[in-house]
Amino acid sequence: MTLEQEISKRRTFGIISHPDAGKTTLTEKLLLFGGAIQKAGAVKSSKIKDHARSDWMEIEKQRGISVATSVMGFNYQDIKINLLDTPGHQDFAEDTYRTLTAVDSVIMVIDCVKGVETQTEKLMDVCRMRNTPVICFINKLDREGRDPFELLDEIEDKLDIKVRPLSWPISMGKTFKGVYSLYEKSLHLFTASKTVIEEGIQVSDISNLELDTLIGENNAKQLRADVELIEGVYPDFSIQEYLEGKVAPVFFGSAVNNFGVKELLDTFIRIAPPPRHRATSARIVEPDEKKFSGFIFKIHANMDPKHRNRIAFLRVCSGRFERGNNYYHVRQEKSFRFSNATAFLAQDRETIDEAWPGDIVGIYDTGNLKIGDTLTEGEKLHYTGIPSFSPEIFKEVINKDAMKSKQLEKGLLQLMEEGVAQLFTYDVGKRKVIGTVGPLQFEVIQFRLLHEYGATVEFVPQPIYKACWLSSDSDVKLQEFVSSKLRHIARDKEGKLVFMAESKAWLQMVQDNFPDIKFHFTSEFNPAVEVKD
Repeated sequence: MTLEQEISKRRTFGIISHPDAGKTTLTEKLLLFGGAIQKAGAVKSSKIKDHARSDWMEIEKQRGISVATSVMGFNYQDIKINLLDTPGHQDFAEDTYRTLTAVDSVIMVIDCVKGVETQTEKLMDVCRMRNTPVICFINKLDREGRDPFELLDEIEDKLDIKVRPLSWPISMGKTFKGVYSLYEKSLHLFTASKTVIEEGIQVSDISNLELDTLIGENNAKQLRADVELIEGVYPDFSIQEYLEGKVAPVFFGSAVNNFGVKELLDTFIRIAPPPRHRATSARIVEPDEKKFSGFIFKIHANMDPKHRNRIAFLRVCSGRFERGNNYYHVRQEKSFRFSNATAFLAQDRETIDEAWPGDIVGIYDTGNLKIGDTLTEGEKLHYTGIPSFSPEIFKEVINKDAMKSKQLEKGLLQLMEEGVAQLFTYDVGKRKVIGTVGPLQFEVIQFRLLHEYGATVEFVPQPIYKACWLSSDSDVKLQEFVSSKLRHIARDKEGKLVFMAESKAWLQMVQDNFPDIKFHFTSEFNPAVEVKD
């Protein structure tokens, strides 16, 4: 198969949502339809043995939430689907934001009862920055939810994107009959099921009285009225406008009961984009270029607790990746040979010999790779657009077991390299402070340090407003500043100087008093973005 053919048969997308909208459940059902799993898992209770396949970490099983992006690849109707299930909880939003740089499109899950929620709006903002094509799946139609037209209006209003329904619910809650596919002109009558559902019934003309027999006279009358209103109010669906991120096709269903999932998947593989071109610091890279290039968007340690391995997640952007080849590490300016390469189904993985644009490859790494790194066949490119995030909560790490100091050091290093948080070590006293975007991250870090490294810690809140990276055109001025503010100077895990400002007003005063010092708001993979409050 040629490079162009390999590209055309791939779809790489992320599933995003506000917590508890049903995102991970939808992921399970998509895997079920793709034949990747035989039985969908439960995601809510630690007492249920069949956990969701994408929630494989122990803390995810106990809490019933996703705290890390899972990568899953499977085939459906001769299309290779690379699915990335992201955390919904806002405390882990940075992992989701980085993941969105590795996908070509997105499915956004919305709860029909709650509608558009805060985290959904933030995620849509990130999608809009890159004009990422978005499909909306309005979930939980087996519950008594809000009026479908009201939900469509709210999506347009709050998410600032035009919508076009491609399926429509027949009733809701206890009287929910199924969905009518406006795109396929077919009726899908479902019952609650954990297995793959049969094909829908073709209904070329909904005015046919046969519809009354299938779903009841009142439901048929309401469906005809709704479809007439939709066709009158909304313009015809334009695939081009969807691909440009201007319009979001909308589907309705109940993921937990398999309502509406198949027509979502069938339409997705027809309209969703194959791998697209990507921006680098030097030029635009097209996927059909012959030479390989890709970037690291995620790192995870200890995916297999029995083997303390570290895996970097690589998005292939162009050419063909071949296991065992030497590839140029742009940041380190030297080549590395990657003899171990894997494809994923969440925690399960298999060795692969090659990968193509759109594929997500797991590379076993000993510490050479970082989030944002670019690999090529020699060209000095750097893929751009991987966002950095400012910590909002700071806590000091207190070691509760001095005998496990080495384990703690190793655990902190590896977890910080995953990008779950940022570590700052003060020059005075060597105190270690972790910065995160949400409080739940501390619970996850504490849990993983104990269960993966045997280190016991507690966290003490710190009165810190902002961590600011420092630079100056004058080494002398920089040293003078560091000496004068030594008690507030720390180093990040790369050894870079960081000023730990205790309040917004104080930071402004320090900036005014030291005009030769530049204060930056950054992370290690997006250098020198100046603070602007």
